[in-house]
Amino acid sequence: MANVTTLKPGDLFPENVTFQNQRHKICGIPAPYHASDEWANKKVVLVSVPGAFMRTCSGAHLPSYIKNLSKIKEKGVDIVAFIAYNDAYVMSARGKANDVEGKDILFLSDPMASFLKSIGWSEVLGLRGRRYAIVVDHGKIVFEQRESGKGTIEASGAEAVLPIL
Repeated sequence: MANVTTLKPGDLFPENVTFQNQRHKICGIPAPYHASDEWANKKVVLVSVPGAFMRTCSGAHLPSYIKNLSKIKEKGVDIVAFIAYNDAYVMSARGKANDVEGKDILFLSDPMASFLKSIGWSEVLGLRGRRYAIVVDHGKIVFEQRESGKGTIEASGAEAVLPIL
């Protein structure tokens, strides 16, 4: 993964970004998900959460995207992807627990917060980063917003992202 000290609109999405994905309905070996390659020709909303089943993540953040998914898709978004440092099994369970299946919303693992660290956003939380949203349009960053406080989705919830799509 490329070492990037910051990430802002106008930048290219970093090369060699790989997450982990548990694609099987039952136990299976997590597979690498090569985001840089998969998203090179797509419009993607990448959403990061501090942990898969935390109160705000499960009670507000993910529901905002589920509720607005059709509006997001109407704006030309191919993929909504949620990432957290949790392992691929936990991220897969998050989708199942919220009755989200298919490829409209992906639940990806960022093992050891590698992506978070590579873009310089690891801050003081260690493996748990802040909530944020990044919009990648055909390999280019067009939007990035990080939450400034705990327990909020004002900057990274679907309602904040929709107007810029």
